[in-house]
Amino acid sequence: MKLLKDTNPSNVLFLDIETVPVSPDYASMDTRLARLWEKKSAWFRKDDEQPEDVFDRAGIYSEFGKIITISVGLVKGNENNRSIRLKSFFGDDEYKLLEEFGVMLNNFCTGKEALLCAHNGKEFDFPYIARRMLINGINIPAILDNAGKKPWEISLLDTMELWKFGDYKHYTSLELITTLLNIPTPKDDIDGSMVASVYWKDKDLNRIMEYCEKDVIALIQVFLRFRNEGLVSESDIESVTIR
Repeated sequence: MKLLKDTNPSNVLFLDIETVPVSPDYASMDTRLARLWEKKSAWFRKDDEQPEDVFDRAGIYSEFGKIITISVGLVKGNENNRSIRLKSFFGDDEYKLLEEFGVMLNNFCTGKEALLCAHNGKEFDFPYIARRMLINGINIPAILDNAGKKPWEISLLDTMELWKFGDYKHYTSLELITTLLNIPTPKDDIDGSMVASVYWKDKDLNRIMEYCEKDVIALIQVFLRFRNEGLVSESDIESVTIR
């Protein structure tokens, strides 16, 4: 992994997002979106299922979901003395969340060869953020706007893609990679399938935000292990998010 060895980890912004269906249930959807969800879900619904039966999957589609948390992490120090600094943008107001994240991202990218990194980010996190910014009328930061860019001009890293080593048919979860590399798992409380319920029913955004930050920590530890570096100790991880 020569590319990773040549990459300064402090120039990488690590991120993870948590998303939920745009409304608490199918019946609460805008009637136009509900009709389009019926069409969309027809591709994967079983014969005996109705659109409302699979509405819990709506959050994975940027057209029918919204972002409630974006957690980011920065690596500080050198190989012999690494630390992690975390910050989360979270709340019910997606516009405000995305606007604040966009400002931070543009500031981070100024004056350096910045990179973004997420697990399965190229298939999920990066396009999801860009689409929701477009839907909310927010300018997409240049690092996320890949229209017309050549492959070597795209500044996005994906730990799942790095793990594939060119095997395009292979999907591996972050949890499985952390297990294989003896990295503490982030799935010690909730998992992605529970986020919508914790948000819409339990109204517990803090729990979701903490889960998202754990994913970012795991992501950074995996990245460092890909560079054949040691793990950052828990005592050297700091969150600056106001809870």
